[in-house]
Amino acid sequence: MARAETRQSVRKTYKLFVGGEFPRSESGHSYAVGDVRGRFVANAALASRKDARDAVGAARKAFPGWSARTAYNRGQVLYRVAEVMEDRRPQFVEALRQGEGRTSAVAGRLVDDSIDRLVWYAGWADKLAQVVGNANPVAGPFFNLSTPEPTGVVAVLAPQGSSLLGLVSVIAPVVVSGNTAVVAASVDRPLPAVTFAEVLATSDVPGGVVNILTGSLDRTAATLASHMDVNALDLTGLAGDPEQATALEVEASANLKRVRRAPAVEPDWSLEPGLDRMTQVLETKTVWHPIGV
Repeated sequence: MARAETRQSVRKTYKLFVGGEFPRSESGHSYAVGDVRGRFVANAALASRKDARDAVGAARKAFPGWSARTAYNRGQVLYRVAEVMEDRRPQFVEALRQGEGRTSAVAGRLVDDSIDRLVWYAGWADKLAQVVGNANPVAGPFFNLSTPEPTGVVAVLAPQGSSLLGLVSVIAPVVVSGNTAVVAASVDRPLPAVTFAEVLATSDVPGGVVNILTGSLDRTAATLASHMDVNALDLTGLAGDPEQATALEVEASANLKRVRRAPAVEPDWSLEPGLDRMTQVLETKTVWHPIGV
């Protein structure tokens, strides 16, 4: 009789997601990711400052093509992300069980809420302009029309606590409104983010539209905040850390960035999101045109 052998599982080292590809960190470093009990789960790439700059470059390169797509098409792409995420539901459930200590039932509801959140934003893609744009009443024979346009490259510090629903809730409004994103994932709970990156890579999202960095914010956040080619900065991931948030606001003041300030506590992501996360990354363009010409 053959001797039974215990098979060793293959440990995974997760990489960054930049420009639609999965590079290792330029630094060559990774860090151990544990579950809520401190047991080793996987290794994740430890992004460097150069990785952050590369991600901004990829986002800028992708911006013209992505922003030029029709709003309806961007909604289709986001809906496709939800479809692929639905297929990988068990993997997300396991990531939430390990990283957040959720029961299978609670983790399942959070995954469902995340998928539904993507569908919610996808539905707004071709309706937002009608709601926040308008024809302005003016004196004289002119049409005066205001329309929203994406602001450009948005750097997002994702929530540290809600590693999936919070992550989706800060990424979706950025990209569905035509912007591109560089996202610094939850430091201690990066597995839902890197799994989400694999979903993005196997859906219809063009490379560079969403770029995901893992590792210490000390290495990446200041680079993103001070980068002159970043147009907006979302500091949601620094909830409850006003000192670091203020320091990044100072870094961002070197150019005209839109800054979403860090909240005192992490938001309740189960609430209906509203439109403000989309409207904060939009610019308003007003056009005058003579009537009858």
